[in-house]
Amino acid sequence: MTFDPTRRNLVRNSIAWGSAAAIALPLIGQSFAEEPKKEESKKTVDKEPEVTATEDLMREHGVIRRGLLVYYEVISQLRQQPSKVNAAALQQTAKLFRTFGEDYHERMLEEQHIFPMVRKHGPEFQKYVDTLTEQHNRGREITDYVLAVTKGGKISSVNAKPMASVFESFVLMYENHAAREDTIVFPAWKKNFSDKQLDDISDQFEEIEHKMFGKDGFDDAEKKISSIEMELGFGDLAKFTAPSPPKL
Repeated sequence: MTFDPTRRNLVRNSIAWGSAAAIALPLIGQSFAEEPKKEESKKTVDKEPEVTATEDLMREHGVIRRGLLVYYEVISQLRQQPSKVNAAALQQTAKLFRTFGEDYHERMLEEQHIFPMVRKHGPEFQKYVDTLTEQHNRGREITDYVLAVTKGGKISSVNAKPMASVFESFVLMYENHAAREDTIVFPAWKKNFSDKQLDDISDQFEEIEHKMFGKDGFDDAEKKISSIEMELGFGDLAKFTAPSPPKL
């Protein structure tokens, strides 16, 4: 009798080749059991890790901070060589600050979802929220100003020094603003929810983001600020590495 190794005839052949079938069947069963695991493992590797609500808020702050650094980097140039300032890049930065920072991050997330919950933590947090909201409003006034001054494609000598002073105070305000939100306000807000509720809120934030931008707004905003940085000549992070301190 000839041994037929095909799966269809395996059981039939096992009558004559009992010992062979006894060995072959467990091995074949093992191979079938391993195949789904390999596929499952591949899916796990391919799946992008979920971004939590608080992580999303903080990475959005990262884009906003990079916009602030654009403003900071042109302060000395505004005071010394205003004719060489790239007004178009500042206009692009202000527009990004408006759409992604103010209209989306501040209005749609912080002011509608974060601040109302944080107010419930007591008078100290109510004061924080009042100050943060006031700073949001001041930031919008400043963005209006930047958009107006840079609208013509260049910055006049009359507006250069005042804009430098505006950027100094604006950057300082927002660095303090974002730092307090990251370390005080967001952690206080997070305490109101279970892990399951935070997962649901993450989905809700993502839905708001898609409605406003039609896609992942963060990825698009990060690409835009990267492009602005490159255009202005400081896209290389290594450029900002601090020098060694003086030897003692």
